[in-house]
Amino acid sequence: MANKQNYYELYRKSTIGEALTDTLEELLINQYISNSLYQKILTQFDKTINEALSNTVKAKTTFKGSLHTYRFCDSVWTFILENAQFKTEANEIVKVDRVKIVACDANVQDAPPPK
Repeated sequence: MANKQNYYELYRKSTIGEALTDTLEELLINQYISNSLYQKILTQFDKTINEALSNTVKAKTTFKGSLHTYRFCDSVWTFILENAQFKTEANEIVKVDRVKIVACDANVQDAPPPK
């Protein structure tokens, strides 16, 4: 049996992920697609977005801020920073009042189940 790779589903909450999910739900409700096709498309999205970001995004940024909250659960770090400042490689600075950062281990073979 082939070793099946699981992928994190956190990008489903991104703008493009929510647009895809909304569209698929509408197609599902109107019975244009089956539930199994709905699930296959979302699984393929998870795989593709994780691989694309892992393989193509090379930009780096540094950040600092006041740590409000942090947690580590199921190989996922979550940080909430207040008064954060992000600095790009081009020395562009972006300031935000509050930001949530979710960091996942890219080498985890079994992503945690959706919650």
